[in-house]
Order: sequence, then C-alpha cells, then structure tokens
Amino acid sequence: MANQVPCGGWNGTEDATEETQKICDAVKDQVEEETNQKYVVYKAVKYRLQVVAGLKLTIKVFAGEEDYIHLSVFQPLLVMEERLSWSTSYKETPKATPSALFKR
Repeated sequence: MANQVPCGGWNGTEDATEETQKICDAVKDQVEEETNQKYVVYKAVKYRLQVVAGLKLTIKVFAGEEDYIHLSVFQPLLVMEERLSWSTSYKETPKATPSALFKR
C-alpha cells in the first residue's frame, strides 16, 4: 500500500496484499457479528484506498463459492492512537458482478 495517493483522493483498484489481508483479519469478528455469518473462507482479493486523517480502505473479500463482501475500513494515523475500525460491508455475488465501490 505504498503507492502515491493524493490526499483526499482514491487510488485505483489493486490486488490485495498481505497487509490488506491483515487488515481484513483484524475486523473479521466485527464483520461476522454484523452480518450474522461465520466466514470459513475470508480472503482479500482487491482494494482501494483514500488518504484522509489516516487510510480509508474499501476491500473486496472472497467469502467462498461465488460470494464476495466489500468492507469499508478506516485505519487512523499512528499518532492518533486510535484502533482500526470497520464501518460497513456489502455482499456481492458472483465474482464478475461489478461493484460501484470499485468502479473508476
């Protein structure tokens, strides 16, 4: 996630990285509680980010078979001493279905 992104702007959609997966794993319990589902398969596949007072990420997560969910996650600046927070998720099926979150 070291690409140059202008402050306030979104980067293009990129393949998920190990760091992206770690962020997804950090909010998995919250996502499962909110969606009332347990995800056996939960693999980050794509992401976009926006630099604000931290990083705002939209992450596409493969959830098994033909299911995908989209997570909206905010990672505050380290100096703010806040924790990672997840705000929303959206379910999408199948893989080929375009998502408004990833269009650009």
